[in-house]
Amino acid sequence: MTDALKRLSDEGVAIWLDDLSRKRITSGNLAELIDQQHVVGVTTNPSIFQKAISSGDGYEQQLADLAARKVTVEEAIRMITTADVRDAADILRPVFDETGGQDGRVSIEVDPRLAHNTAATIAEAKQLAWLVDRPNTLIKIPATKAGLPAITEVIGLGISVNVTLIFSLERYREVMDAYLAGLEKAKAAGLDLSKIRSVASFFVSRVDTEIDKRLDALGTPEAKEARGKAALANARLAFQAYEEVFSSDRWAALDKAGANRQRPLWASTGVKDPAYKDTLYVDDLVAPGTVNTMPEATLEAAADHGQITGDTIAGTYEQARADLDAVERLGISYDDVVQVLEDEGVEKFASSWNDLLKSTEAELQRLAPSEG
Repeated sequence: MTDALKRLSDEGVAIWLDDLSRKRITSGNLAELIDQQHVVGVTTNPSIFQKAISSGDGYEQQLADLAARKVTVEEAIRMITTADVRDAADILRPVFDETGGQDGRVSIEVDPRLAHNTAATIAEAKQLAWLVDRPNTLIKIPATKAGLPAITEVIGLGISVNVTLIFSLERYREVMDAYLAGLEKAKAAGLDLSKIRSVASFFVSRVDTEIDKRLDALGTPEAKEARGKAALANARLAFQAYEEVFSSDRWAALDKAGANRQRPLWASTGVKDPAYKDTLYVDDLVAPGTVNTMPEATLEAAADHGQITGDTIAGTYEQARADLDAVERLGISYDDVVQVLEDEGVEKFASSWNDLLKSTEAELQRLAPSEG
């Protein structure tokens, strides 16, 4: 069952699980995935926590304790989510130690409502790093315009970061620039660069979803021919940009000082269109030094029938550029698509967070001890 995942891992792709819940932790399921399915990291986001906590499995006692203490709903959510991340980080600690800190990581996101507030994002990142208090944590910061200087500042403080919600090639280059600037700040402050890690979460499937929708609206044979190609093309060109930046003179100076590359992470790898093979964004995005974070359904599909045939990114850049150009020629603006996706991504996570606030508040009220 795990042969395909082993092959993927052997090709240099780190397999991370895009999900977390208390039940997954306490049942031994996470440990089992690490042991049997080559999982070496975990990512979370506000939607994942909203789903986990709203399901109620395993949270009742902590919620009752928080209700008894009359904490605010924001504090309750922070206590619950950081507890899960801390416990997952402890389960992954052996992987962290074995890989010299590269993997065995668990990501937790800053409050998504702060996505357009640089100072608040920095403060929240510092607070989360302090609360979780594990060396194998990554603090997730969205790649909004306001997020970029926050990334530099937080990396400069020596806090490891997962940059999330990257859709455009231009923004990805800005993210890498922010990371290098942060390393330069950390170096100037005398910090040990070898202890700082980062991944850049480049979103995949949503690009096809948005562009295919626009292609379907055109309805021409040319539009039909262009379906299902943009997401892979975009990700492959992102990898080309990664190779350029991390072979630059600027990077060489940081590399000499002990810094680590910011690995590209393929996010949103669950296939949304049933017309496409369910392992598309796993099989066709294989390159050494990358991370693929998968929802459990995608992980199971890849384990069962993934077709890992070696590096599927090298040598694809010319075709990838042609595929994106074909979409542009049909009148679909790449710049508009990626901006819509970023805006929707921020809004989706903020909406999930607001839903989580409401459902948690209701639980705190239900569990509050009667006065007297």
